Amino acid sequence: MNIGVLGTGFGAYHAQLWTAMDRVDKVIIFGRNEAKLQKLKQALGVEITTHIDDIMLDSTIDVIDICLPSNLHRQYAVDALMHGKHVFCETPICFNLEDALAMKEAEQLYDSRILVNQFIKFDPAFKYLYETTHNEKYGKLLSLTLKRETPPLWGDLGLHAIATKLMIHELDFVTWMLGSIEPNFVWGTDGGKSDQAIVRAVFQQSNRYAEIIVSSQMPATYPFSVGYEAYFEQGKLVYQESDNMNGAVESSLIEYTAAGKLDLLLEPANPYQKSLEYALQCLIEGSSSIIELDNAIQAIELAICIEKKLV
Repeated sequence: MNIGVLGTGFGAYHAQLWTAMDRVDKVIIFGRNEAKLQKLKQALGVEITTHIDDIMLDSTIDVIDICLPSNLHRQYAVDALMHGKHVFCETPICFNLEDALAMKEAEQLYDSRILVNQFIKFDPAFKYLYETTHNEKYGKLLSLTLKRETPPLWGDLGLHAIATKLMIHELDFVTWMLGSIEPNFVWGTDGGKSDQAIVRAVFQQSNRYAEIIVSSQMPATYPFSVGYEAYFEQGKLVYQESDNMNGAVESSLIEYTAAGKLDLLLEPANPYQKSLEYALQCLIEGSSSIIELDNAIQAIELAICIEKKLV
């Protein structure tokens, strides 16, 4: 398979992952910064271009990986599909339903696929939670709290944007776990800072409860953190991961059952790498996947619903 990568920001990392895969024959990267492109060419041995049509019009390119700002995803995804290519797209897929539905319409019209980098589904701790919930290892899931906290590092994450830009990963996961849902309760505050927020969203079904808490208001000294607490009929799972952004990541997954406390040691895996490998496999085999455009639309619809309740 030949891959065209759009973007030299996060796209540079994607290119690094693609070039390490056995079933990828060629990678070409589009960007506007010639210096960045030359560094990538030297480091990875990839082809480079400052002209996007060099990728769009190349009949040998099978997949276009879109790592551009989300407000550009619709334009280039539709263009790629129109030129007979599959699309792998970064999250968030878009910021409004009009763009999401236009991408879906193009996917059907041109008979190609859009897969979305819902990498949280390949994170070992979240994958373990999904699998143990569905095989009822600890009995039925009763209550789930997901959490994501960050210092103000990522630009505007105020009430009008935090669900689509930050909470989207937890929404990717909770819709995978629970299916189509709507929030029963949403609360948020900006604490007097228009580009920061704390938000809680509650989802209650007849026999279980889920909550997502996200914050972009943490102090600069606070590590970027994700985690969950899952209560089951016969136990509890507690996951915590923190990253102080200097390369040091600490994580733990603890199981509590009648047998006692157990630190679970899962096989380490890079969820971004696993997501790309999975997408490539699905596109080569033509198989269904858990990162279809429909899955991403389900999560972005929920994110937009939450933001409407906040502003």
